Amino acid sequence: MSPFAIALIAIVFYVLFFRFYAKGLLGRRVFALDPNAPTPAHTLRDDVDYVPTNRYVLLGHHYASIAGLAPMLGPAIAVIWGWLPALLWVVIGALLVGCVHDFSALVLSVRHQGKSVGTIVRDVIHPRTRILFLLVIFFLVALAMGVFVLVVAGLFAAPDRAHIPATAHPEAVFPTWALMAIAMVIGFLVYRRRMRTGPLIATGFVLMLLTTWWGLSHPVVGLSAGAWTWILLAYAFLASILPVWLLLQPRDFLNSLLLYLALLAMFAGFFLLSPDWKAPAVNLHPEGAPPIWPFLFITIACGAVSGFHGLVASGTTARQLDRETDAPLVGYGGMIGESMLALIAVLATTAGAFASRGEWEAFYSSWSHAAGLHQKLGVFIEGNANFLAQLGLPHDFAAAFISVVVVGFAMTSVDTGTRLLRFNIEEIGETLGIRLLTNRYVATLLAVAAIGFFAFFKVSGKPAGLFLWTLFGTTNQILAGLTLLTVTIYLYRKRRPVLYTLLPMLVVVSATIAAMIGNVGKAVLAGQWTVAIVGGVILALAVWVLVEAVLVYRRLRDGRAAQAAVAGESG
Repeated sequence: MSPFAIALIAIVFYVLFFRFYAKGLLGRRVFALDPNAPTPAHTLRDDVDYVPTNRYVLLGHHYASIAGLAPMLGPAIAVIWGWLPALLWVVIGALLVGCVHDFSALVLSVRHQGKSVGTIVRDVIHPRTRILFLLVIFFLVALAMGVFVLVVAGLFAAPDRAHIPATAHPEAVFPTWALMAIAMVIGFLVYRRRMRTGPLIATGFVLMLLTTWWGLSHPVVGLSAGAWTWILLAYAFLASILPVWLLLQPRDFLNSLLLYLALLAMFAGFFLLSPDWKAPAVNLHPEGAPPIWPFLFITIACGAVSGFHGLVASGTTARQLDRETDAPLVGYGGMIGESMLALIAVLATTAGAFASRGEWEAFYSSWSHAAGLHQKLGVFIEGNANFLAQLGLPHDFAAAFISVVVVGFAMTSVDTGTRLLRFNIEEIGETLGIRLLTNRYVATLLAVAAIGFFAFFKVSGKPAGLFLWTLFGTTNQILAGLTLLTVTIYLYRKRRPVLYTLLPMLVVVSATIAAMIGNVGKAVLAGQWTVAIVGGVILALAVWVLVEAVLVYRRLRDGRAAQAAVAGESG
C-alpha cells in the first residue's frame, strides 16, 4: 500500500477514534464525564496555577507542552526496523494506549483536586506508594529537562555567521525569544485588561510569523552552548514561578498554532509529492540494533505513549480544565496531535528524505550510524523540507522553517518540565512534612538546581544527563504503565469498566520492564555501574508499586465477594 493511502487511512482513524472511542465510549461509559461537576480550576482558583481556561487555548497549551523533540526523533530511528512496525505503533498504539493514558490521567487528576499522579496513587493504591512514585517522577523529569537544556543550548550556539555548526540553528533564537515577549503582552491584556482573545491571538500569530521570517535571515550568534545553558536555566526558573496565564498559556497556544500550520503544510506537501516507500516494510535485524521487542516501543516513546504526558496532564493541564467534558479534546485530542507529528516523522524518514532505497539503506546501515541527535534531526528536517518544497517554498527556506518549529517545541518542554518538577518537589515536601519545600520559590530553585546537575555534572567525562540518558526511555514508559495501573485501580474501585485501561497497561508494563531488565543487564556487563544501580533502583520501585496494586486488587475483590455472600444469605 502506498504512503498516500496509508496516511489517508490514519487520518480517518484519528477522526473516528476521537468521535466514537474518546467522546463516546471513554467519556460517557467508562468515566461518565459530567459537564456540571466543579473542576479544580474553579474550586481552587488562585490565578497562578489554577485558572479556568478556554478548551481550545488549553488544548494548544497542553499540546505544545507534550510535543517536544521526542515525537520527531524517536520515529526517526525506530524506522530502522521498517516503516510498518513504526507506523502501526505511532497510529494504532497511540489511539489505543497513548491517547487513553493522557486522557485518563487528566480526568483522574481533575477528580483529585488537580494533584499529580504521584500524589493520587496514595489514595488509589496505598499511602506508601506515593513517595515511590514521586521519586521516579523526580528522576525522570530532572534527567529529561537537563538533557533538553543541553539540546536547546546546542541548537542555539554558534560562534559567528561564518562558523555555524551543522548541529546549530541560531536562526531560531530571535523567533523563540520574541514569542516570549508577544505571549506575555497577550496574557496581560487578556487577563488584566479583559481584552478580547480572538483579535489578540490573531495579531500575535501574525507577529510570530513575521519574527520567524525575519529570524531566518538574522541568526543570533556569539554565545557558547555553556552560556546558553545558564540563560535557559534562568528562564526556566522565571517561567516556573510566573502565573500560568502570563507566559505558558499564551506562549504555548501561539506555538501550537505554528505547529498546526507546519503540520498542515507538511501533510499538504506530502500528498502533493505522493512519494513511494524508500524503506523496507519490515527489517527485523538491523546491524547493532536491539531486538524489535520491546525496544521499538521504548525508542518511539512519546510518539505513541509517554509517562511525561501524564505528568503534564495531571500537573498543569488538570488545574486549568474548565469542564470535565473538555477532557476528550484536550487529553485524547492532544495526543492525537502528537501521533500526527510522529506519523509525519515516519513518512519523512521513509518516503521523503531519500531519493532511493539505496540511499535509505546507506543512512540506516547500522544502529550507531543513524542514532545520533544530529542525524535524526537532519533526516526529519530534510524529509519535511522536501514536502514543503512541493508548495513552492525554496528548499533552504523550508528547511530553516522546520528547524524553527523543532527548536520552539524543544523550548516548551523545558519550561513546562521545570514547572512539573516544582510541583513534584512541593508534593515531596508535603509527604515528608517539610514545609520549606512547599514554598513555590524554594521548590523552583531546587528544581532548577536538579536540572542543572544533569546538564553540568560530569560522569566519565560526559554530562550526567547524557550519561544516564539510556534510562530515560524505559523510565518514561514505566511511569506511563504505572499511571495506567493507577487509573485501572481507580476504575475498579468505582465499579467502572477497566478493560480499556487494563489492556494498555499490561502491554506497556510488560514491554518496559523487559527493556529495563535488558538495559540494567547490559550496563552490568559493560561495567557501567552508575547506570546499572540507578536503573535497578527504578526497576525495584516500579515492581514495588505493582505488588502494592495487586494486594489492593485482592483486598477489593475479597471484600466484594464477602459482601455478595452476606447479601445472598440475607436474601
